[in-house]
Amino acid sequence: MEEIIRQAQAAVRRFLPRGGGGGRLIGAGALVLLALWGASGFYRVQPDELGVVMRFGAFDRTAPPGLNYRIPWPVETVTTPRVTRINRVDVGFRTGAEAGPGGRVIPARDVLAESLMLTGDENIIDIDFAVFWRIRDAGEFLFNTRNPEETVKSAAESVMREVIGRTPIQPALTEARAQIEQEVRRGTQAIMDQYRAGVEITQVQMQKVDPPAAVVDAFRDVQRANADRERARNEAESFRNDIIPRARGEAERMVQEAQGFRDSQIARARGEAGRFNAVFQAYSQAQDVTVRRLYLETMEEILRRNNMILVDDRLQGLVPFLPLDGRGGAAAGQTGAPRSLPAPVAAAPAINQQRPASQGGMPR
Repeated sequence: MEEIIRQAQAAVRRFLPRGGGGGRLIGAGALVLLALWGASGFYRVQPDELGVVMRFGAFDRTAPPGLNYRIPWPVETVTTPRVTRINRVDVGFRTGAEAGPGGRVIPARDVLAESLMLTGDENIIDIDFAVFWRIRDAGEFLFNTRNPEETVKSAAESVMREVIGRTPIQPALTEARAQIEQEVRRGTQAIMDQYRAGVEITQVQMQKVDPPAAVVDAFRDVQRANADRERARNEAESFRNDIIPRARGEAERMVQEAQGFRDSQIARARGEAGRFNAVFQAYSQAQDVTVRRLYLETMEEILRRNNMILVDDRLQGLVPFLPLDGRGGAAAGQTGAPRSLPAPVAAAPAINQQRPASQGGMPR
């Protein structure tokens, strides 16, 4: 630096007159020039920028936002790229933000060479998508790639063709769009990291996913037919889901009823058998008492369901008898017989007279 200053002073002396005053003037001018040159090294980095300092054209360091200093030109130079701004690259179409000759706005248009792709089931699909990216490393962004934006575009288009090439057309048009976007973003980011481009892919957004314009009407007819088929299938599934549980419930109810009837019949049969065994044991121990008890129980059961008529030799005609439960009242009123009855003691001989002559066995 001192050598450069001395050479500059010598060049100025050649054009100035000799003398002491001229030397002081040259020194003062040199100091002023040196101060101005040194002050030119101050620079400001905005909040959304990052300073990249290059010394003799080679990357040296980065500078944070704020007021910074560098060695003035031609030793060090500064570039301040916007590292927080989200940049956008369109693939398959061009937006109307570009201006043509004379400032005329160019309308949005499709670029079929970029948007037409082959799907996994050998169909052609028209895809327009946008890639959003930002600068992650300013040094790599400036020095490792010549055209970072074009690199991002080429990498994203290549990855999209790869993903669509293994995806059928139907999922690509409907439910697989979010998955495709994530796969393309990860694949493009992997390529950028491999290139050390200093770029971060923040989002991939699919703008339009349609069949080619030449076959779009036929494709929509196919889509409507598929929708009708899916609707009919859903209705059939709904009917099946309604009728099958109902039939299963009815079958289960019938099985439960049959099991309950079986258990009741088994329990009743076992009870009858137990009662018969108990009666048989009692009969084996006391035959006369058991026979009489069975006879009385049987007659009680029979007489409970029928009107009783007692025949007595001392009375003339038939005398209706009113049972204790009141079922003989109607019969008495119909025959016109008097309601006054003999005393129970008087009816006892008649009962005794009706008994069979044989006292040893059960009456038949």
